[in-house]
Amino acid sequence: MTTRVLVAGDHFVQNRLLIDALRREVPGEVDIRELTLPWPVQPFGRVGEVDEASDVEDELIEALRGVEVCVTQMAPLTKRVLDASPDLRLFCVSRGGPVNANLEAAAQAGVAVTYAPGRNAVATAEHTLAMLLAATRRIPQTHADLATGVWRGDYYMYDNVGPELDGSTVGLVGYGAIGRRVARMLEGFGASVLVHDPYVDVPGRVELDELLRRSRFVSLHARATPETAGMIGAAELATMPRGSVLVNCARGALLDYDAMCDALDSGHLFGAAMDVFPEEPIPPGSRLLTTPNLIMSPHLAGASKETAMKAAAIVAADVARYVRGEPLLHPATP
Repeated sequence: MTTRVLVAGDHFVQNRLLIDALRREVPGEVDIRELTLPWPVQPFGRVGEVDEASDVEDELIEALRGVEVCVTQMAPLTKRVLDASPDLRLFCVSRGGPVNANLEAAAQAGVAVTYAPGRNAVATAEHTLAMLLAATRRIPQTHADLATGVWRGDYYMYDNVGPELDGSTVGLVGYGAIGRRVARMLEGFGASVLVHDPYVDVPGRVELDELLRRSRFVSLHARATPETAGMIGAAELATMPRGSVLVNCARGALLDYDAMCDALDSGHLFGAAMDVFPEEPIPPGSRLLTTPNLIMSPHLAGASKETAMKAAAIVAADVARYVRGEPLLHPATP
């Protein structure tokens, strides 16, 4: 007996990647339907009671008729979708966290939710290091000047150059899969690494105040929770040494962005690099667009071909376990 599966991919974790992974894991055992979601051509947002989802409740409800398993990245598993999908039993989110799924409502409806932890750890770690170096060596600014025919020799002045990683102390706020990879990369540069994470016990673990006080570079890798919201504000930034560099490729909720802009305007921070923001896309008129020595990328730290392929493979493996009646590898619900 075959299992009916809806593959609801998008323009990053594409349907073809998900289908190929399913056919490797469960050949001949699934009947596949397809729905293509518009992300990232259309930004994600809040849908119903869930976050960071594509606004496609109506299309999803129609596509889920008679479907037992849904494999997706951005589809919104809201109470409304659950109420309209009585045949659904498994909802696989190909992301590092199932933020687009109402886990409580899913559990009450008897729908298991899985996710894909670590899928983008390598890509995000590499992007973090790239942003750290770009901010420290002011690569975007110097490129922009050269592209307009301006040769800025003043960038070579002592007060305008940044520090080296070799011999510096780098503080990592959060030490999960991404933070650990960043630490290994930094050690290859000759940096010393401090860690603040209440959930791990590793050499170099310190309290947040000590990490900020001792670190020339600080990179944020914590998850967004009620406890971590706004954990880096004006007081914390003031604790960092003058001329230090801040990187955030985690979540916008961790940081007070106005306080960061103030620290850049005053010169307290030498530079900052942000991949995530409190509001995405950045609204017109935001001071982020005019603050000096700030470089930005549009929430794409985790974007690599390997991330998409790993995401598809991880969720397909859980579909295979479901079909065989085995315990799921990455359950987000009981």
